[in-house]
Amino acid sequence: MKKKRVAGEDPDVIELSGPGTRTPQRVSVSAEGMVSTQHYLATEAGVEMLHRGGNAVDAAVAAALALGVCEPASSGLGGQTMMLLCLSRNGRTVAIDGSSHAPHRAIPGTLSVEECRNGYRATTVPSTPRVLDYVLRRYGSLPWKSVLEPAIEYAEGGFEVTPLQRSLARKVRKRLRNGPAAELFLRDGRKTYRVGERFRQPVLAATLKRLADRGIDDFYHGKIARLIHRDMVKNGGLIRRDDLAQLRWPIERRPVSCRFENKRVVTFPPPGAGRTLVEMLNILSELPVKMRNIDSPEGILLLAKIMNQAYRDRLDRPFDPNFYAQVSKKRMLSVDYARKIARRIRTEGETTHLSVMDKAGNAVSLTQSIERIYGACVATPELGFLYNNYLIAFEQEDIRHPYYLRPNAVPWASVAPTIVFEGRRPWLVIGSPGSERIAPSILQVLLRLRRQSAFEAVDAPRFYCDMEGKVSLEASRMRDDIPEFLERHGFTVDIREPYSFHLGCVQMVVRERDLFTGVADPRRDGAAGGPHR
Repeated sequence: MKKKRVAGEDPDVIELSGPGTRTPQRVSVSAEGMVSTQHYLATEAGVEMLHRGGNAVDAAVAAALALGVCEPASSGLGGQTMMLLCLSRNGRTVAIDGSSHAPHRAIPGTLSVEECRNGYRATTVPSTPRVLDYVLRRYGSLPWKSVLEPAIEYAEGGFEVTPLQRSLARKVRKRLRNGPAAELFLRDGRKTYRVGERFRQPVLAATLKRLADRGIDDFYHGKIARLIHRDMVKNGGLIRRDDLAQLRWPIERRPVSCRFENKRVVTFPPPGAGRTLVEMLNILSELPVKMRNIDSPEGILLLAKIMNQAYRDRLDRPFDPNFYAQVSKKRMLSVDYARKIARRIRTEGETTHLSVMDKAGNAVSLTQSIERIYGACVATPELGFLYNNYLIAFEQEDIRHPYYLRPNAVPWASVAPTIVFEGRRPWLVIGSPGSERIAPSILQVLLRLRRQSAFEAVDAPRFYCDMEGKVSLEASRMRDDIPEFLERHGFTVDIREPYSFHLGCVQMVVRERDLFTGVADPRRDGAAGGPHR
């Protein structure tokens, strides 16, 4: 008998409702450009850059830095950042691989699973500061100091804690209490902040001011690097000054893409998971349109089988990102392979994301993370930001695996920042957090856009099927015959709460003619906004 779990029994359920202090603007329209992020203050930071005459890259960098302040559970200076850019000046679309790296002292076989999950030894070398500085220098138009201003303001002045943020902090409170992060992220070092309380981060503000004055080199070669080194040595961490000094620049990679209906979908290559999205879209393209109704039991069953297959293929076919470019037969991208899978299916019956577009035609889809909620749950007391726990994303047993944990290796990522083109022009920018749920979340929104408005497509009930055949779904917002139908076809049903934190958080911008529409997923604290004359 398959066990059906309900949200009320799950200790991991995140509270999204409560007496909040501000209702974010979930959908916005503007003729001047658009920003959609997972926190309303980050959206305001991005819009401010567009007001100042900046482009989509300026807005994205400012919003990303602000998210690191306003969403400390999901991202920050201690994490990594991946981006997909469409550049109007030459029509080029490029993936910015901002992978972090395992420290030089991450020796295979010397770290336990728990050490890779929590604490100072769980951390890869942070890449977010370098990535944001790189894209701003290369593709932005505003000074580094200018794009840092909103993040500094939010860190100094603080912001009101939301029900979601309180719930996330309560989830990891015991782990935070065990180290110096307690004084930074808990009230009086012991309790979670109450909803509506103002949360200030003066230590982080000082770090951001130093980066504004001294530049990003201070993080990797200067005083900040020395403080990280000292704190890591003191607490048994693995990162040293040589790790920081030798972190490579981001790598510009060729995206992966496919045709879907009458549009071209461009998304993130390895080490990201864009090819999972491409495979799912290719399989759907080989099936009749009438089978794509994901509000019906048959439509959800079809998509569950497609998700299950695509994630099995990704697990079976991992590629080092540098080697992947040399692979001649990319099976997961193959239309012929998708056709075979479609034939077979038919016969059988705490990451953060932001999306930006500007009037000039530039588009940015950016996903950044510190891996799990509150990352490694540790922070250098003099710097104020949390370290990631990306060592948990490595393979630790199979020495042949391209993402096997070893010195200077990059972690396996599930990100899929995506841009959809109508002809040669960016039509839609989309992405989501949520680990393995990222590509399925994007897929479901793309399917719904055929017959629903942008907001309806994002707001609609969502589900996900893993490799083991477990389907997580917002059952109370779906037809009540769907769970039983899935069980009859061999799937395990995992009932989630409405607007589940677990099922991604899509941030999307659509351009129709010269009007931009932004949508922020109501599953978190996001908002959309654009400049107005």
